[in-house]
Amino acid sequence: MVKNIKKINENTFRASYGRYYEDFEVGHIYQHRPGRTITETDNIWFSLLTMNTHPLHFDNEYAKGTEFGKTLVNSGFTVSLLGGMSVSDISQKAIANLGWTDIKMIAPLFVGDTLYAESEVISKRESNSRPSEGIVTVKTTGKNQYDVIVCTYLRTMLIPKRGYAVDDKINY
Repeated sequence: MVKNIKKINENTFRASYGRYYEDFEVGHIYQHRPGRTITETDNIWFSLLTMNTHPLHFDNEYAKGTEFGKTLVNSGFTVSLLGGMSVSDISQKAIANLGWTDIKMIAPLFVGDTLYAESEVISKRESNSRPSEGIVTVKTTGKNQYDVIVCTYLRTMLIPKRGYAVDDKINY
């Protein structure tokens, strides 16, 4: 997580998170911490909030009869959680998410597992139509507590250059 400190006045300071376009370098890997242990409540609530009625996510008896043998974490929750875990480091200053692609669920994630995230900068370029911004693509990888990769995806974002982020312009 990149944290900058902005001086508001003589005795007041404010933390500002995220990266500017200039801070991203192709090939750099950012490990997002802390990790997050998935609870049964997390999994059930997410499944029901998103109207996913597959019993594999909330019916322990049903799940026992599957090849997994136990309740499986909703893959939508896994992707969402990885995205959220990366925000303060990768996209806190982003203007927009431009795309999420190549989502791969590589191994199962179970209730009680702890998820960790990291993002590698795959590409960056200046915007053709917005001179104060750039486009950054990262590959985010989720691993469980055993260092097994459970999910990967590509995410492309519009990122402001230094001095052009919303928190550079307003005093909120």
